[in-house]
Amino acid sequence: MLEQKKTRQVFPKSKEEWLSYVGSCHPLSIDLGIERVKCVAARLDLLRFSCPVIMVAGTNGKGSCVELMKAILMAAGLRVATYMSPHLLHYNERIRIDNETVSDTELCDAFESIERVRDDITLTFFEFGTLAALWLFKRSQLDAIILEVGLGGRLDAVNCIDADVAVISTVDLDHMDWLGHTRECIAREKAGIMRTNKPCVFGDCSLPQSIDEQAALLGSPLYIQGQAFTYRKDHCVWSWQSQQQTLSNLPLPRIKLQNAATALQAIELLSGHFCISRTAIEEGLRQVYLPGRFQVIERNGIRVILDVAHNPAGGRYLARRFATEPKIGRVYAIVGMLADKDIKNTVAPLTDLIDDWYLADLCCPRGAAASQLRQYLLEIVPESCVTTFSSPIIAYQQACHTAKKGDSLLVFGSFHTVAEVLNAV
Repeated sequence: MLEQKKTRQVFPKSKEEWLSYVGSCHPLSIDLGIERVKCVAARLDLLRFSCPVIMVAGTNGKGSCVELMKAILMAAGLRVATYMSPHLLHYNERIRIDNETVSDTELCDAFESIERVRDDITLTFFEFGTLAALWLFKRSQLDAIILEVGLGGRLDAVNCIDADVAVISTVDLDHMDWLGHTRECIAREKAGIMRTNKPCVFGDCSLPQSIDEQAALLGSPLYIQGQAFTYRKDHCVWSWQSQQQTLSNLPLPRIKLQNAATALQAIELLSGHFCISRTAIEEGLRQVYLPGRFQVIERNGIRVILDVAHNPAGGRYLARRFATEPKIGRVYAIVGMLADKDIKNTVAPLTDLIDDWYLADLCCPRGAAASQLRQYLLEIVPESCVTTFSSPIIAYQQACHTAKKGDSLLVFGSFHTVAEVLNAV
């Protein structure tokens, strides 16, 4: 009897082919739970790292915290890896080592290694990406790893790793279909990144009971903004104070001070691993930058402002930030959002600041139609102010054609919307 030959596995060759493939390996785009990803991670020996791991969850402000911590640690001469999502322009942006995006070849090697061992375990697009980041980090000589949670915390793929320091930037209403419809429920999910006897930094001043209870259950020291650490702005500088030290006359960063203060507390908690000087902190504050967060670009006398605000808390902060800017001409809003977001309460804080609304279809998974945005917006603004378009690019191009020198274009509502317009600016 002849022995049956084993079929040779054929893998995708390019990054684009791999991204298409990993996006088709699971019937759902989101499937919360860490059992599957943890099993594959164990097969690849990715569950333990020899350097400190900082994990960041939160409704808003996660990216700012990650970027500032990275900037400070790199200014201290340390080799740092970060994993963030989503990306703006290129998938490789999600995985960085010493602020350099990984190459297409490295990504393909990581995806192939995962595919070789996963067998019949289904993985979502995000879970594949998370494992790829961990696989690449495992093969690098690193001093610190900073991981941003994708959705929630407790059941997010990133949470297959145990964090030495947990950070919860803020808790507000978002992703309610997956995380619950109250702030307490959402906070409970985010508290899932905490570990026994490991510190947690909470960057909001209003502490949910569910986080307090989880900290007590785990014996996790809790550092709460407004209690364990505080900050104060003073004209062109700011100060930060913790239980251990006071730092005065710090340079103002290009991120929200609430998030900067949270990041500084997490950095202080790493003092047992590293010596971080004030010089490194100041340099990090000067260097930190996130594209798509109130990013201002001047084009032919027209100011284009891009911001990824996509939930009510983000809308409120964007409105406060935009209100501080001088208004010279008309303001056009180019908006595209996901259908599962709280559309009305995201745009509502900005209605008094916008003259014309250019609403766009978002042609991506979960994307909302412009007509859906229009339905919510007409409850709070006149119909004459609202126009719909088939894409953010077309809406942006029409706004550029209509706007005059001194006018402003405010682009917001989703990472997808900002990315599309950023490519065209």
